[in-house]
Amino acid sequence: MIQKYFKNWCGERLPLDTIRNHFKNKFVPRHRHTIWYYLGGLTVFFFVIQLLTGVLLMIYYKPTMEGAHQSVVYIINEVPFGWLIRSIHSWAANLMIATLLLHLMRVFYLQAYRPPRELMWMSGFILLFLILGFGFTGYLLPWDDIAFYATQIGTEVPKSIPLVGPTLVALLRGGEDIGEATITRMYTLHVFVLPIATLLFVGIHLFLSQYYGASKPITTRPKGKDIPFYPNFVLRDLRTWCIALILLIGVAILMPWGLGEEADILRPAPEGVKPEWYFIPMYQTLNILPARILIFDGETILNSVLMIGGFVVFLLPFLDRKAKQRERNKFILTAGTLVILYCIVITVSAYI
Repeated sequence: MIQKYFKNWCGERLPLDTIRNHFKNKFVPRHRHTIWYYLGGLTVFFFVIQLLTGVLLMIYYKPTMEGAHQSVVYIINEVPFGWLIRSIHSWAANLMIATLLLHLMRVFYLQAYRPPRELMWMSGFILLFLILGFGFTGYLLPWDDIAFYATQIGTEVPKSIPLVGPTLVALLRGGEDIGEATITRMYTLHVFVLPIATLLFVGIHLFLSQYYGASKPITTRPKGKDIPFYPNFVLRDLRTWCIALILLIGVAILMPWGLGEEADILRPAPEGVKPEWYFIPMYQTLNILPARILIFDGETILNSVLMIGGFVVFLLPFLDRKAKQRERNKFILTAGTLVILYCIVITVSAYI
């Protein structure tokens, strides 16, 4: 009786029938690439894990030079299951970035950015930068040696950007050097600015995904009847999330995320300092580039290439005319494959 009353009460105030009919009439294409459709949902799943574990860590974390490292030590050693929550948070961050990159590659190779899905591609590309921003701002917060010097290297990179470089570095650091102001700014970006912006663009991206539905590949033949989105595909998504959660907890328990010694600005940098794996391609490229190329600074050239390349990728749906005509663009696919292979090879070489 109560359930029926509550259902009727909600039905009078919310468009539940419209939403229900939309999901019932939505289908997911079945073909040999259907499995890759789960990557977007996995990315959202890991993002939700990040939000939940991040809120728990915020209860004990202190964003100060004196308290940052000690508060993390307290979380690991004193807070019940604190080490597990922190380990899940750190591993989920890496898995979120990995699934997002794979999702982006899937959309690229299947040319799912073609009209009318231009805004989906553009919002997803913005989400990539926001998620990488989470990784960059969160790396310094434990305030250990490796995080300190890796952030020092990372914040030096934008300095060579023409016109705005030095100002951007000063905004990130809160001054000339990394210190108290840097932790405060990174913490504010990590727990307030980036979550709000990411939730906004995730909402836009999910709305567009529901509105346009799953894209069918250009050259792939259907494989049986399409899958009803609700409840069939939703249940498969939930099954994937359950498997991902089990694996995440298992990895967090078997390989708990480590913590180095407290950062000391007077101590020399430890050997082998490098940023996280998703920033390695840019870091290694800077290392192998000569300081000067003709009359230009090497870092300035790299930053300019990255900015132009990012702008081109952002506008890819408008530049790929063959995709509009449902034809595979071999030039764009080959160029993208070469960039991906370069990033993989240079990342592996950095760790070897």
